[in-house]
Amino acid sequence: MELFYRDAVGKSEIYWETLIDDLNQSNFYNAYCKSEDYYTIFKQIILSLLLEESLVLLDADFTDDELLSLTGYADYASFTQPVIRTKYEFIQSKEHLLDCIHTSSTEWKITLFTSGTTGIPKKVTHSFESISRFVKKTTPDKVWGFAYNPTHIAGLQVFFQAFLNGNTIIRLFGLPQQEILREIRNFGITHISATPTFLRLLLPKEGLYPSVMRITSGGEKFDSKTIELLKKIFPNAKITNVYASTEAGTLLAAEDDIFTIKPEIQQQIKIENGELLIHQSLMGDSELNHSEWYATGDLVDIIDTMPVKFRFLSRKNEMINTGGYKVNPTEVEDVIRYISGVSDVRIFSKPNSVLGNIICCEIVKSNPELDETGIRLYLQSKLQEFKIPRVIRFVDGLTTTRTGKIKR
Repeated sequence: MELFYRDAVGKSEIYWETLIDDLNQSNFYNAYCKSEDYYTIFKQIILSLLLEESLVLLDADFTDDELLSLTGYADYASFTQPVIRTKYEFIQSKEHLLDCIHTSSTEWKITLFTSGTTGIPKKVTHSFESISRFVKKTTPDKVWGFAYNPTHIAGLQVFFQAFLNGNTIIRLFGLPQQEILREIRNFGITHISATPTFLRLLLPKEGLYPSVMRITSGGEKFDSKTIELLKKIFPNAKITNVYASTEAGTLLAAEDDIFTIKPEIQQQIKIENGELLIHQSLMGDSELNHSEWYATGDLVDIIDTMPVKFRFLSRKNEMINTGGYKVNPTEVEDVIRYISGVSDVRIFSKPNSVLGNIICCEIVKSNPELDETGIRLYLQSKLQEFKIPRVIRFVDGLTTTRTGKIKR
């Protein structure tokens, strides 16, 4: 039997034969899907495609207030009703299923929401064409480590890349480090797509994992220290850095931290005042589409102009104003990560009556002897005084957003 999906968090294994039986027998529940179970989400996406029924994905932890704002209902159960099947043929095999998806999804739409880190989440609707335009054709023997929330754009794109090629999906999101590495080894995972924050969960670690052939990172600045360490434990992996957004999906890819705008989309991406702008023709149908150009809020540094090359710096709303100076938190994090014994770090701000904000730092350490004095001595030779955190504390783990990024 061929494995479709394994979930060590939910303690389940689903084979392609089981998926097909479930699809032939399951109900499709109206336009909304809200579940903590990844398989339920995957199944409802596939059913919606087969039936050409539009689907709205809701985060499992949306509050009643968020549900009311986004859907008009505070109680999810009150507006969840099965839809009578008016279209849909009996699925006979994995190959038949994939053929049906490609031929029956022309009118299909899927709606998801921005992460809501700057307020109430905003909805974005994609067609099958826009959500799958960067799916690459591969052989069916690939095994994907699933390290995203499936109700967000990155998770959806990984799902479609795996599913449309008939690949196996192994859930890694939500597992501790040792179990993640065990799943990679036991199931011969070949591809991992994740945020840098998630990938740093795997470091530092002795041992090699030769089955992994490709690692793709996105959603945050991908620092060089993390890339160096990943290359050591995944010696056969090609490491790719992608630029993507909920509104447009994946747009650019690079093998380091410098992105080159491809000729075919160079008229649809521009940089103004250090901020990346995307033309509406590249975006899904979004509540944010109020003008021809969408300001992403991503600050970049232009490296070259022929063709345009840039390096991601920070989110505009994450810049910290302290004592009249602007501080980029990712710059400070990159420096601290090079301190021996630091596993990960989070820079954030707290209000201060004198400076406006003070810079604070949380550090996850792998060396118990690492102390604040040593960190401050190191930073004094690497950073200007105003960039050095006023508060440093050690923690067991970092707080992350719904999408697996560092929460500031």
